[in-house]
Amino acid sequence: MLNEVRSGWGILCTMTIDPLDARLVELLAGEPRLGVLECSRRLNVARGTVQARLDRMVARGVITGFGPEVDPGALGYDVTAFVTLEIRQVSGHEPVADQLAAIPEVLEVHTITGSGDMLARVVARSNADLQRVIDQIVDVRGVVRTSSVIALDTPVPYRVLPLVAEVPRQPPH
Repeated sequence: MLNEVRSGWGILCTMTIDPLDARLVELLAGEPRLGVLECSRRLNVARGTVQARLDRMVARGVITGFGPEVDPGALGYDVTAFVTLEIRQVSGHEPVADQLAAIPEVLEVHTITGSGDMLARVVARSNADLQRVIDQIVDVRGVVRTSSVIALDTPVPYRVLPLVAEVPRQPPH
């Protein structure tokens, strides 16, 4: 089901999911290598139903990938840091983001509100290696200043399954 939400940018379409969609996402999140036939068997629905729902959720951007999750720590990148960037606003965020994307240790970048303009999650092999990564970030054309914090632990890792389970329970807007 699609919902239309009016915003300052026009009409945004959001997709709601039902309990079967939520169960399918949860099943694949727990066992990403399951095939459509096995999903249909476990959910007790037709194979075509599973395939149609997967196709719809992929087309609407609810499901964004089926790839493996990789732990940077297992690759030797034991330090995670969050770097706040202040940038020159002359040419916008996109040129800076494009340059940051060329640095392999930059895992994600967000434009933000508050004291900075962008927030990057980066990894490094050590604190000394983190300095090298931050130096690369500071060398990016358009970056004026950075501020960094090092993550000591991740008691709640990135997750979306609680949201997936909650959406079918919420009344439509």
